[in-house]
Amino acid sequence: MKDTLFPTPSVAIVVTPHPDDSEISCGGTVAKWIREGARVIYLLCTNGDKGTSDDHMTPDRLASIRAEEQLKAAAVLGVEEVISLGYSDGELEDTPVFRGQIVCAIRKYKPDVLFCTDPVRVGFYLHRDHRICGIVSLDALYPFARDRLHYPEHESEGLTTHKTPDALLWGTESPDTFIDISETIEVKITGLSQHKSQFPLHVSDADLGESVKDVAMRTGQDVGVRYAESFRRVRFGR
Repeated sequence: MKDTLFPTPSVAIVVTPHPDDSEISCGGTVAKWIREGARVIYLLCTNGDKGTSDDHMTPDRLASIRAEEQLKAAAVLGVEEVISLGYSDGELEDTPVFRGQIVCAIRKYKPDVLFCTDPVRVGFYLHRDHRICGIVSLDALYPFARDRLHYPEHESEGLTTHKTPDALLWGTESPDTFIDISETIEVKITGLSQHKSQFPLHVSDADLGESVKDVAMRTGQDVGVRYAESFRRVRFGR
């Protein structure tokens, strides 16, 4: 069943593998919810230091460029807090430390919903960082953030357990939740356009905008709206 009635949350966390993934995948929804009063926190897992074909680029320089681009993009959408974990591209692993960082954010901000990548794909091979990010994020939500005996050191830091009701997974092959972004499609495009390092020089902002609108229009046709973003909803404790 397709759902277009997902409520605007009070707090949402976006766990994004690389700079630009969040704007591509849920930028319109983020902008829409912030306009409606939500607080949205970005948890940026990698620094994007490998995402280039430039023969003269270095990892340190690229990481610096992409950090600035991500902050600009977040500001366009209205996101006021970007937490950078600083892992290098390709180095996300399913470890207690990485999981604990996500659990810590969940317990600190107590989101009503968490965005992350869908780690399960059949018809298309998924970038390893995306796959690991999705798996670890879902594990952090359930059961680790919920149960106080996981990461008990958080209690000494004043962080209590939290049960997040929902996750919205982007990049899914089985979307069931659609958010109407008709009023924020231009904000999404402007946010994504801040990631200049990730687009060939011959791709103009106008070209980028048309591409984004084409995808969002085709998604919206499934549910009778002009532009939409789609997700797979995972519900916890219901």
